[in-house]
Amino acid sequence: MAATIYTENDASLAPLQGKTCAVIGFGSQGHAHALNLKESGVNVIIGLYPESKSRKVAEERGFKVLDTAEAVKAADVIMVAVPDTVIPKVYNADIAPNLVEGKTLLFSHGFAIHFKTIVPPTEVDIIMVAPKGPGHLVRRQYTEGKGVPTLIAIYQDKSGKAKDVALAWAKGIGGTRGGVFETTFKEETETDLFGEQVVLCGGTTALVKAGFETLVEAGYQPEMAYFECLHELKLIVDLMFESGIAGMRFSISETAEYGDVSVGPKIIDDHVKANMKAALVRIQTGEFAKEWTDEYNAGQPNFNRLREESKNHPIEEVGGRLRSLMSWVKKRELGGSQASYE
Repeated sequence: MAATIYTENDASLAPLQGKTCAVIGFGSQGHAHALNLKESGVNVIIGLYPESKSRKVAEERGFKVLDTAEAVKAADVIMVAVPDTVIPKVYNADIAPNLVEGKTLLFSHGFAIHFKTIVPPTEVDIIMVAPKGPGHLVRRQYTEGKGVPTLIAIYQDKSGKAKDVALAWAKGIGGTRGGVFETTFKEETETDLFGEQVVLCGGTTALVKAGFETLVEAGYQPEMAYFECLHELKLIVDLMFESGIAGMRFSISETAEYGDVSVGPKIIDDHVKANMKAALVRIQTGEFAKEWTDEYNAGQPNFNRLREESKNHPIEEVGGRLRSLMSWVKKRELGGSQASYE
């Protein structure tokens, strides 16, 4: 059954008018939601811990910044825009003691609710508004008059108005411009984790590195391996993004297309698909969530080791050298947490 798609005329900002909306955290998603809502005419405040480096940044952008507990007290709708692993600490210390009937708790990802790392009271509404893109894209698309497709979900509807609030928030951040799709916390969480691990991040990076290694080990120049296995990937992904897999195949040579349809299934074969299914089961059962939570609480020793090993892979040295020749490629400084509770 096809999903219902909500667009601009299907949502109103009225459910947020006269209300105070607090965004807890000013990182990737938090800053984008806050700025977009503010420019849509919504009253937005920011909740941060006292030593946060982002307090000054948020204030310079015109926001009233409060300590997290005070922001929760003052708000009608509270967006929890901190990393999944940090949510329990922030929730237990500052959010839970200040939740009362009539408030709405909003998330941009269902991890904490679905895997019950927090268990909110039954007298509040619990909703999700999840743009299908990183915060900087949510912000940029909004400023350009466009919008990132967005998911909404309702977990608790104590007031009977939870969906209206979710649609209003989605409209305020630009989501209805790109289309809003209703889902559940379970579906969003499990499909999001699966996509990240198996295709978008884990599957893609592992495939790229394996291809690079295969060519280099066969005696080819690492620069050639980099171009063929990483650099040109963007060209193919852009074609798929614009017109699907069939559209991409229409745009490439017949030689490339034949190699695609005849060899691709031999690489991503039934054995790989079986591994994908196993990864999905680990997500569905909560095994991955427990592993990640335990890893975080232990200080991330395994994560840090894997991260360091990957940073030192030869493809990074070759890629950095080649990208330095391309003045049009935006350079990014790596360091810190990309979604820190700042």
